[in-house]
Amino acid sequence: MRSLVLVLVVLSLPFRLTSQQPETFSLKIPAGPHAVGLRLVDQYDRSRSFQPLVDDLGKPTFGEIGRPLQTLVWFPAEATKQKHMSVADYLALRSTETNFADPAISAGVDEWFIEGIPHPHQDNTLAVRNAKPLAGHFPLVVYAPSFSSFSWENLDLCELLASYGYVVIASPGMGVERESTHDLAGVNAQAEDISFLIGWAESLPDADVTSVGVVGFSWGGLSNLFAAARDNRIRGLVAIDGSMRYYPGIVEQSGDVHPDTITIPLLFFTGRYSLEDQAQLNARFKNAAGPSVLDAWTHGDLMTVHMQEMIHPEFNTLTQRTERYWRAEFPNIAETDITREDGLVGYQWVVRYTLEFLDAYLKHDPKATAFLKSSPDQNGVPKHALNASFRAAKPFTLPSFADFRVKVGLAAFEHVAEEYASTRLKTPEYHSVLMWSQTGLSVCLDNTTSLRLST
Repeated sequence: MRSLVLVLVVLSLPFRLTSQQPETFSLKIPAGPHAVGLRLVDQYDRSRSFQPLVDDLGKPTFGEIGRPLQTLVWFPAEATKQKHMSVADYLALRSTETNFADPAISAGVDEWFIEGIPHPHQDNTLAVRNAKPLAGHFPLVVYAPSFSSFSWENLDLCELLASYGYVVIASPGMGVERESTHDLAGVNAQAEDISFLIGWAESLPDADVTSVGVVGFSWGGLSNLFAAARDNRIRGLVAIDGSMRYYPGIVEQSGDVHPDTITIPLLFFTGRYSLEDQAQLNARFKNAAGPSVLDAWTHGDLMTVHMQEMIHPEFNTLTQRTERYWRAEFPNIAETDITREDGLVGYQWVVRYTLEFLDAYLKHDPKATAFLKSSPDQNGVPKHALNASFRAAKPFTLPSFADFRVKVGLAAFEHVAEEYASTRLKTPEYHSVLMWSQTGLSVCLDNTTSLRLST
C-alpha cells in the first residue's frame, strides 16, 4: 500500500528480530452493545478543484472537477441477520476512491501489499452494509488515515468504536492530489478534508456534532492537529504514532498552528523510538526539525502512551493482516527481540486506550477518566507492553479576546495596533491576526473568535 510502504522508509529504524511466530490477526477486544452498520457516500467538496480545467494535451476536462471524498460512515445499528462485510469488501472500495462511476485502481497502489492478505473473503468484520441505524444521537469521530492511505486502513478500530456508540466517518488520506506530499500543502489538504467531513456530518440524524473527536494515524496524526487548530468544533484528538511528533518543522511553517494555545485533550501513542532515534530523523528528513509539539501541549490534557514492543506499521489493522509484510518487510526493520505477537497484543491496548479516551472526553464517563489516570498495572496491561503518563492542562493565563477588546476600548480605536504590540511584548505566545478593511478593523484570536470594531 502506498502510505505504509513509504512510511516504512521514513520511520523505520534499526532493530533486531530474534523470533517470530505467525498468527492471524483478530481484534480480541469484545465488541460493544450495538450492532454496526456501514454506509458508503460518494460526495465532492466542490469548493476545491481536484481535476484541472484542461488536460495535459490542452483539451477541456469533462465531468466533475471537484475534490472527490469517498466517505465511509460506521454507525450503531439495529441487530440484523444480514451478511457482514468481509475484508475483501473493503479492499474492493479502492477501485472507486476518486472515480465513483468508472472503477479503476488508482496509480501507486501497492498490489503486492494488498495481495498479501490471506483469504480476505472469509475474514468477516463487524459491519453490515446499509444496516438500519439505531435510534439515538452519538458522538462523532473522524478517522484521518496515514500518508496517501485508504479510509479503511484501521477498519477494526472504526467498527469497534461504532459498536460502543460512536458515529465514525473517514475518507482516503489524500494530498492536493490522490498521493499526498510531505509538505505544508499535503497536510493542509487532508486537514481541510477533516473539517469538510465534520460539516457534512451535521446532515446525519444520528451524529452529535457538538461532541467531535479526530483520530489520526501517522500523517493523519499531523493533519488532525492542523484541523483542530482551525476548527473549534473538534473537542479531542488521538494521534496514533502521529507525524506531529516527526514533522514539527511543518507545524512551525504553518504560521497559524500553535500547540501552546490549544486547550483540547490529546492522546498520543508512540512506537519503539527513543529521543536519540528522533534526533536521527531530524537530521535525515526535510521538515523533521522543529519545536516539540508534545512539549508545547501544556493547556490541554496530554496523555502519552509509549508502546514499547510496537513499531510504526503495526498501528493499523491492514498491516496486521498482511502476511507479505510480516515475511518480507518485518524481519528487515524490526531487528530486536520484539515479535509479531507483541504487536498483536500491543494493538489491542491501542484500541482500548483510544476507546477509554473518547469515552472520557466525548461522553464524560468517570470510569473512563479513572482508567486514563490509573497505572498500566492497575489497568491489567502486561508488563513491558507500554508506559503511560498523564499531564493535566495548566490554566490558560494569556489575555482573552475580551480582555484585549476592553484595552482597545479604553485606549481608543486608533491605538489598537499599539495595544496589540504591548500585549505581545508582555506575553509573546499571544497569537492574533489583525486585518484592516474599509469598514473597520477585524481582530481574530487563533481563528476561533472574531469581532469587527467599527470606525
